[in-house]
Amino acid sequence: MDMFPEKAARFKGIRAGASTSFFTAALGSIVSRTSARGAVHPRLSGHSLYLRHPVKGDFAQWVRLRTASAGFLKPWEPLWPRDDLTMRGYRRRLDQYRRDRKTGRALPYLIFDARDNRLLGGVNVSNIRRGICQTATIGYWMGENHAGQGNMSRALALLLPYLFDCQGLHRIEAACLPTNSASISVLKKSGFQLEGKARSYLCINGQWEDHLLFSALRSDVIMSVGF
Repeated sequence: MDMFPEKAARFKGIRAGASTSFFTAALGSIVSRTSARGAVHPRLSGHSLYLRHPVKGDFAQWVRLRTASAGFLKPWEPLWPRDDLTMRGYRRRLDQYRRDRKTGRALPYLIFDARDNRLLGGVNVSNIRRGICQTATIGYWMGENHAGQGNMSRALALLLPYLFDCQGLHRIEAACLPTNSASISVLKKSGFQLEGKARSYLCINGQWEDHLLFSALRSDVIMSVGF
């Protein structure tokens, strides 16, 4: 991925201070991982976390965390398939991830604590549209014991620069339930702007629910740096 050094050089002239160091630091992690691994979609590291694509070997940690956090997560997510917490369900999930990455439709990530490789949660970049849109949607989840500690804000601080400056996206969208104050706080802290409310937007936990719609441009994320 020869584009990375050029991108990093271009960022240096954007703006002096914390915003520039934020973006170049994030890209530095990507460059080093790409050089070492030769990965098309590299591991993103920094802020005591790292993000990478899920693999089969993550199942034990994934199922433990999702099982322990089921009551915490289900009110905010689509209905879980009956076999969701089985190896069969997990393989089906990985197969879909591989298809989506191959077609360029999505980029799924798991979030790990860099100190002990403990799984904390996940974030999925989906509905990627190219051409005149250059837009994607993000959704995320955090294990109950790891929520409220700034982990998702730190994860988005790694992911968003990569999406804007290495994936070439122009706009990132997110939607959340009006009652999900924790998610609203994460989005605002990460630079997302509230755009409006969509009626009966997504089927969550078996019910069609209204959602607040947020979006972030690259300039929004630069201005949000502060954690």
